[in-house]
Amino acid sequence: MAAYAALVSLMHIIDKIEHHHSPPVSIDKQQVESLTQILTFLQEFLESYKSPVADGDEADPLEMRIADAAHAVEDVIESHIVNVIKLGRSSPNEEFLQGYVVDAAHAAEEVNSREEVSCIDFYQDLQKVIEEMNVIKKEAMETSAEAQLQRKVSSTHAGSLTSSSNVKESKMVGFDDVQLQLLDWLTGGNRNRQIISITGMGGIGKTTLARHIFEHALVKQHFDIRAWTTISQTYNVRETLREVLYQVSGHSRNDLSDENKLGEKLHKYLWGRRYIIILDDMWSVEVWDKMRVFFPDYNNGSRVIVTTRLSNLAAELTGSNSIGMRFLDDVCSWSLFSKTVFGDEVFPLQLKEIGKKIVGKCKGLPLSIAVIGGLLAKSELTLEYWEHIEENISSIVNSENDEYCLRVLKLSYDHLPAYLKPCFLYMGMFGEDEEIWVAKLMRLWVSEGFLKPIINKSSKTIAKEYLKELVDRNLILVDELGAVGNIKYCKMHDLVRDLSFQEAEKQRFYYVLGQHCPRGINSQRRILIPRRTSAMTVRDAMETMSSRARSFICHADTVQELLDFIFLRTLSVYEYSKGYLDENVFQMVNLRYLSGEFREGFQIPSSISLLWNLHTLIVSCWMESAPVEIWKMHQLKHVEFRNGGMYLPNPSSGDSDVMMENLETLKGVIDFNLNEEVIKRIPNIKKLSIRYVHKVMEYRVKCLSYLQCLSELESLTCIIQHGSDEYLQSISFPHSLKKLYLQCGNFYLEEILEKIASLPHLEKLKLFKGQFATRSWEIVEGQFPSLKYLILWDCEDMECWTLEGSCLPRLEQLHLWDMASLEEFPSEIGEIPNLKSIELYRCSESMAVSLKKIVEEQEESQGEPSIHVLVNGSQLSCSLM
Repeated sequence: MAAYAALVSLMHIIDKIEHHHSPPVSIDKQQVESLTQILTFLQEFLESYKSPVADGDEADPLEMRIADAAHAVEDVIESHIVNVIKLGRSSPNEEFLQGYVVDAAHAAEEVNSREEVSCIDFYQDLQKVIEEMNVIKKEAMETSAEAQLQRKVSSTHAGSLTSSSNVKESKMVGFDDVQLQLLDWLTGGNRNRQIISITGMGGIGKTTLARHIFEHALVKQHFDIRAWTTISQTYNVRETLREVLYQVSGHSRNDLSDENKLGEKLHKYLWGRRYIIILDDMWSVEVWDKMRVFFPDYNNGSRVIVTTRLSNLAAELTGSNSIGMRFLDDVCSWSLFSKTVFGDEVFPLQLKEIGKKIVGKCKGLPLSIAVIGGLLAKSELTLEYWEHIEENISSIVNSENDEYCLRVLKLSYDHLPAYLKPCFLYMGMFGEDEEIWVAKLMRLWVSEGFLKPIINKSSKTIAKEYLKELVDRNLILVDELGAVGNIKYCKMHDLVRDLSFQEAEKQRFYYVLGQHCPRGINSQRRILIPRRTSAMTVRDAMETMSSRARSFICHADTVQELLDFIFLRTLSVYEYSKGYLDENVFQMVNLRYLSGEFREGFQIPSSISLLWNLHTLIVSCWMESAPVEIWKMHQLKHVEFRNGGMYLPNPSSGDSDVMMENLETLKGVIDFNLNEEVIKRIPNIKKLSIRYVHKVMEYRVKCLSYLQCLSELESLTCIIQHGSDEYLQSISFPHSLKKLYLQCGNFYLEEILEKIASLPHLEKLKLFKGQFATRSWEIVEGQFPSLKYLILWDCEDMECWTLEGSCLPRLEQLHLWDMASLEEFPSEIGEIPNLKSIELYRCSESMAVSLKKIVEEQEESQGEPSIHVLVNGSQLSCSLM
């Protein structure tokens, strides 16, 4: 929600000013205490607040007042920061150097006077908005008291139940294997009472599957008692027990007994009977914890099936077997669509092609297919009408049956904890079907101030936990995993993205250029320019956009000058835009995230150090060198120089006490002169990417020996284009290293591989180029104890590869590219227990033959090969084998 995001963001600003090494401004202590108290209360209020506003186009008025008030406080604080920094830059010395004739003493006195007036104005302006927030706090306290009273009154009447007799019959297609697995678990030999969970996003078919199982003839025959109840979000244990008791025994639904007495009656009736209970749409493990004692385990094979959108809830249900519902494939999607539209009738030939396009846009979600199929089943069967449906499928799906799809999915949003809602809403800013790079997403969450601080946890750790929660709730889909199992890219189903976009629009969370904006562009805090937006549209919009916008994200291939956006905190411009950023961005002193391209030859000004809270700097440009002042930027966490990279000068010896203690990622540095002074400044670096392109200077010969001093380093990319021998002879790696990419020229690898093989935590290794003096590589037992992913690329003189003992025990993926001289695989490869895939690309034919032999031996001993093999992009075929 926009209000919660605004509160957390404001808390970040106050905390950063209070704890910054050299804050640009100070805030009165009493005002800080007042603000902190109000913000803490309002955050806790929103975490439990249930809006009385019915679903519609309007946001909750109280929430929006909270958001507007928090924004007003931000405006006062950040405006003061801009003014103070501007005053500091217009000092007498600077004016004199610019050629002005100024009496230095008089000018200094004038600057001091302006600063004093500015501080007084700031105190008064801040006090005014604090008082407004205090009024809202009192209103929230009254609302909270009324809500508590209402909950007490309604608790005896609450309950969202659906009996087995009034659940709508649905078609089920594509889950035959899942149904068979469930029937096996239900009727198999395990005599203990078992819990079986069915998980997946809203609309994917959990309830439909459970319904078909519930009504299956084998289930009816196997169990003495069957009952079905829907738990929902606002569950009531007493109502749930009363409903189950009614279904199993005919007991009155009007029984006014308390939970324990109802539970005892249920337990007594179920005792000795084999039962199956369906608990549909569970949102919390608490409801089961409160009821489990009333479902006896008589050792007779009784079962409880739980359907839930929360994957992590399944793990919390003790002794639970779990089935995760997947999207339908093309064949099953077509089958469901055909049955929904035409039943058992033949599908008209003239509509098949357009029908396939319609089904493809449903992305395998049964709910979407059912809704659009139901619409077409009662509509005219003409090609023109179906083409109209295909062109407007998203809006039609969401308008059919009073936006039924979105209402189903919105339950997932409504049940999100307050701290996750801003992160979910933000996802709508990414394009339809876009593969979202998780590392960038998390940096943007941090920049926007969405992450509520947790003691002893970094913002990156919190962001990962938020992402995992959204994945576990099936609102975000994992699109691609990294080599070591981390989530690298994620996506959203189109309908879930529509939900995110709709809720964000309602709460004025961001504005997308080209969309309707009821309150006007100049009221927006976050502005998104989507792809394919014309330069004229961008230029016209820039004239009316709010100068107080805090986020500007441009995905289009054009961008105009951002002269008036001095309050921006997030500025991200598409890397291949036809426009360029210029020096104006370095006047945006509140920037936290800066990513964009500058013109060739542009030099980052020394004034970059005035960006007091910048934590992400991603620069695409051919520049000579970064300014030495960059070493003074304490808040930097991620620095990346793209395209040609950039030189990073040695830090000034006069600033020996200045450390970049927050810096975790440094990429694209050319000829980096690692030395004792540099190492001291970056003690917490985790990712480092360096490239050496020029002749080795004497003072840099042993610079790579200092790598071992980086005790937090986990990922290293080192590319050496000149002077491989001089650099690599002294290289030493820290034991903390998990990922290593090494590219070198004519350097013999044996000695360096001895060092690499002993790294205890190394999980991913890429070797590009390099030579073997002996033309062979031998890996012995105990080496590479943690390696999971190995790429050898263009080590062309390696002819022999041998493995001895139990080496590479955790290897999962092996890629060999352009290894023309290597003639055969070591046979021991087939004995590595965790190896899942091997890829050969432009390797010798004898390599493929030797690999074929290993796969054949696996198939003989295990019945099937356990290694997936690709040769030149194609799966190793039976013809090869």
